[in-house]
Formats: sequence, structure tokens, C-alpha cells
Amino acid sequence: MIAALLFACALPTASALSVTTKPTPAKPVVASAGDADLLVRAARGEDVERTPVWLMRQAGRYMADFRKYSDKIPFRERSESPDIATELSLQCWRAFGVDGVIMFSDILTPLPALGVDFDVVKGKGPLITDTLGDAKRIASFVEACGGFDPGAQLPFVGETLRNLRKETEGKTSLVGFVGAPWTLCAYATEGGASRHALKIKALMHDEPALAHAALDAMADAVAAYAIHQIDEGAQMVQVFESWAHQLNPADFAAFSKPYALRVAAAVREAHPGVPVLFFANGGSSYLGLQRDMAGDAHYSALSLDWAVDMADARAQLGPSVPVQGNIDPSLLLGSVADIDDAVKKCIDGAGGPGKHILNLGHGVLQPTPEANVAAFVDAARKHGTK
Repeated sequence: MIAALLFACALPTASALSVTTKPTPAKPVVASAGDADLLVRAARGEDVERTPVWLMRQAGRYMADFRKYSDKIPFRERSESPDIATELSLQCWRAFGVDGVIMFSDILTPLPALGVDFDVVKGKGPLITDTLGDAKRIASFVEACGGFDPGAQLPFVGETLRNLRKETEGKTSLVGFVGAPWTLCAYATEGGASRHALKIKALMHDEPALAHAALDAMADAVAAYAIHQIDEGAQMVQVFESWAHQLNPADFAAFSKPYALRVAAAVREAHPGVPVLFFANGGSSYLGLQRDMAGDAHYSALSLDWAVDMADARAQLGPSVPVQGNIDPSLLLGSVADIDDAVKKCIDGAGGPGKHILNLGHGVLQPTPEANVAAFVDAARKHGTK
């Protein structure tokens, strides 16, 4: 347990893991009640005094300090070692002063506890060998989900979140996250990244009862995992439907939306005041189907991908649906002037300063210069302050 550790110092386990470099010294953070909960208040749909800003996948290889770990330590070792995961989670906040710290982890993290083990192969991504390929395998998966206990089976997650809450308390907001049921079932069926997701689609259309059985079990497990993260200190949670681009509107309505809504309902019942956000990556083509996913018993806000103009999204969703997003991540590879223009357009399209949460429309790209991330955050302050 490293609850009292200040990460401006070297990590005690780093030498044992062949990491000898020290983290970047903490950037001074001005603590105020307004700044500390700005992101959470905006996610609840409040009209706030400044547009909050953070970035999806903000802990990543675009940062030199992050690469000191990622170049030497395998992903699961990093994400399942609370001291390292805590340090990696804090780096972007220290460097750029973003309004939220998101736990360094992965949407697949709970799968081994559900009987679906995985590895992360450098350069290729996740690899799952024992896939959900038939009725017998799905039955064993459903049974494993029924016995899921995230506190006991994933103790490193709770420890990481408790560490992070102590580091961020009164300074910034702590964000947890989970994968949406359909995306996790797709990974578990395909065995990893897939260009067309043909196996999960075959299951959905040839044996829909089996697909729904797997999704039922996964939805309960995801909800329990999200609730656990809040119990351990997360102040808001984002649900990632990362493979939404693989779904046509009808399949989204039948196989994604109902299970994503079940997760939100369970979390909101357990923690009524905690915002829960939904991000359908590639789902902007059926944004209209997401409009009724935001509400008191559902999601607090919708996070938008970069394929829709923010003003058009606002027109489709209406002024009352809280939104987050949605700068094209590739723009952060360009000039500071272009970043500034894109941020202003996005904030204005959402309704003006304080009317949404500024973020990218997907994760930070690896070649992104750190100076451009700083420019993005600075532009948010410049154009998002009333």
C-alpha cells in the first residue's frame, strides 16, 4: 500500500522492475473547490463557470515519462501494479493541469476474473485464446460472471483508485472507466482486435439467444465493476463502447444499447449522485438512437466521437443533453493555431463556455507532441472561461 507516497519521488518498486528514472516533478496545481469538482459538475449537466478539459487515453506513449515505463514493463504488469498505475495516471495532470485524472488501466482488465484471460502483445494489442466460441464456453463464462467479486479478484484496482483519490482530493476529479458489455463480448468472441468482427456478428444473427446470454452476464459484471470503482474513490465513470463502429443502427439498438443502459441504471441506483458517461466510438452515424440514453435513470452525459460536428450533434441531441468531446485527435499533430481554432469552434458549437466537457473524439495519438497537448489545454482555458 502506498497511500501516503508522493509521486514526485522515485517509486519504491521501480528499481525492482528495471525503471531507474524519476517521474517528472509535479506541476503546481491551484486547488480550489470550483476546480476540484468542475468536471463532475459539468458531467451532471450543470452550467459551470469554465469548460472543463481532459483527454481520453491521456496516459500514453506520447509522453516521454510514460515511455520510461512502457518501454521496459509489459502492459498488464504496469496496469496491475498499483504504484506504477498510480504514477502513470497522474503524469498528464501534473504536466498539463487537466481537470480529471483517469485511472491507468484497460477495458479488458476484468476479463480474467470472468474466465477470459488475455495478454497484450506489443505492436498487436490484446490476445485472447479461450474465446466465447460455443454454447459450452458461454455457459462457463456466464457462471464465472455470477461469481464475480471485483474487490477480491481485482485488488490492484481498488488500491490504485484509493491512492489516486488521496493524491487528487480537493485538486481535480478522479475518473474511472469500464468497457461496455457488447464491446467486451466482441473482444472475448473475436480473440482480439478484428477488422470486421465477423465471429460476434455470426453469433448475434445465427444464435441470438447465446449472444444475449453472454451480454446479460457481461452487463451484470460490468455494472458491478463500475460500482466497485466508485466505492474505491472514482468520482465519475465513463463506459466505452469502443467497437460501436462495428455496429449498424439496428444491431446497436438490439445488442448494445439495452445492455449499456442496464449498466447505467445499476450504477445510478447504487450511486445516484455520481455521473456516468457513455462513449460510442464510431456511433455518431446513429447519434439519434443515443439521445434517450441520457436522463435521470440512464447516462449523465454522452461523449461524442470526432466524426460529427459538435454544432450538428448539439442540434440533434438538443440543448439539455450534457455532452463531451470531440476534437479530432489528428488535429493535435498540427499547428497550435489550428488547435486553438478547433477548440474554439467545438466550445462554441456545444453552446459556449461552460456548456460541455472538452475532450478529444478518441484517444491521444502516439506521435502527438506534448507541447500540443499543452496548447490544447491552454486553448480550453482561453476559450472556455466565461
